[in-house]
Amino acid sequence: MAGYAPLGTAARALRLGLCTAWCLSILSCGGGDSTPVGTTPPPAGANVVSVVVDAGPAGTSDVNTLFTTVTVCVPGSTTSCQTIDHIQVDTASYGLRILAPALTLSLPVQTMTSGDSLVECTQFVDGYSWGPVALADVQISGETAHSVPVQVIGDPSFTNIPAACSGTGTEEDTVAAFGANGILGVGAFAQDCGPGCVSTVDNGDYYACSSTLCQPTAAALASQVPNPVTMFGADSNGVIIQLPSVAAQGAATVTGSLIFGIDTQSNNKSGSQSVITLNNFGEFETAFSGEILSQSFLDTGSNGLYFNDSSLTACTATNVKDFYCPTSTQSLTASVQGQNGVSANVSFSVGDAQTLGANDPTFVAFPTLAGPYPGTTASFDWGLPFYYGRSVYTVIENSTTSVGTGPYVAF
Repeated sequence: MAGYAPLGTAARALRLGLCTAWCLSILSCGGGDSTPVGTTPPPAGANVVSVVVDAGPAGTSDVNTLFTTVTVCVPGSTTSCQTIDHIQVDTASYGLRILAPALTLSLPVQTMTSGDSLVECTQFVDGYSWGPVALADVQISGETAHSVPVQVIGDPSFTNIPAACSGTGTEEDTVAAFGANGILGVGAFAQDCGPGCVSTVDNGDYYACSSTLCQPTAAALASQVPNPVTMFGADSNGVIIQLPSVAAQGAATVTGSLIFGIDTQSNNKSGSQSVITLNNFGEFETAFSGEILSQSFLDTGSNGLYFNDSSLTACTATNVKDFYCPTSTQSLTASVQGQNGVSANVSFSVGDAQTLGANDPTFVAFPTLAGPYPGTTASFDWGLPFYYGRSVYTVIENSTTSVGTGPYVAF
C-alpha cells in the first residue's frame, strides 16, 4: 500500500500507510511457510481476533504487513456471507474497504435521494482507489456490526472515474496492486472524512454517480465509511494490538491479537501505559535529532519507520531506494508527546534494508526496516516495526476509558 494523502480540504489527513515495493532480487520474499518465529498466544474472548504478518495474498509478497480475517454478509442475512482473509489492519485510516476481485457477494450500494449511487475516491501518495459505498453486516470474531457502509474497491460496474480522482496517480484497484484483499481501518476517528464532508460538496472523497456522470457530493455522517468498531456493541471505544518481539534478522510469520474495546472486559484493561492524546488529525509530536516533528503518528499500515535523518545512509539499489542502508545497525531514541503534555521515550533500531532477509528467503517481518519520510512534512511515521513487542492501544474520538477520553494512543 501507498500512503493516504489528505483527501481534500474538508477531509481528515487519512493514511493507508507507506509500503514501498521492494520485494525483488536483493531482498527475497517467500511464501511464509516456515514455523512462526514470533507468536503471542491470543487472550480468550469473543472480542479477540488473530492477526498475522505473512507474505500476503498470492502474488503480492508483502513485507511488514498486518492481516486479519473478516466476515461480511448481505444486511439481515445469515446465509449470504463470505469470510475474507488477508484484510490489512490499519490504525491510521478508518473503515472497511474490500477489493471487488476478492468479493463474491453482491452487496447493496448506497443511493442518494436523487437515485444516484454513492461512490468514493480513496487517494494515496502515489495513486488512488475507486469504488461504491455498499452496506454489509460485518463480523470479526464474536463482534458484529449491522448495515455498515463499506467501500467496494474496483467494482467493475463503476468505471466512470472523475479526472479529479484518476489524476492523482496509479489506480490501485486490484489485489496485486493493493497488496491485500481489503483494509480494515481501526484508527482513532469514527468516519473516514467526518463533519467536513457533510458541509462541503467538493470534498475530494465522495461522488454521486449516475450511469453516465459522477459529480462531487456531500455525504451525511451515517452514509460515510465508518470505523466499524464504533458500530459494535459493548466493545466499541477502541482497539488493542498485541504483537510479540521479532529478532533483528526477521521472521517468516508473526502472530498476535487484535482486541476490541478498552476497559470493557477483563482482557482489555488499561494499565500503566503512557497515554498520548492526539490532535484532530490523529497526530502527536516526536522529538528526534534536535527537531520537533509535530505531525507524527502511529500506523500499522506502514511497513517501516519513516523519518528523515541525514546521518543515515540511504540505499542505492533500485528496489530499496526508499529505505536506509547503514553499514551497521543503528540504535536510536526519540521522545513522543501528546496534546496532554504526556511524553514517552522510544528506542528503536535501523538496519540495512539491502541485506534484510539474507538469512532466510521466507522472512517478511523485519523490526529494523526504516526509510526517509517523503516530502518536507514535519512527520515521523511510526509504522509496524513500532508495534513489535508491544501492546498498543488506540482509543476513538469522544470515547472514554478508565484513563482518559479519545482520541489517544497508549503503549
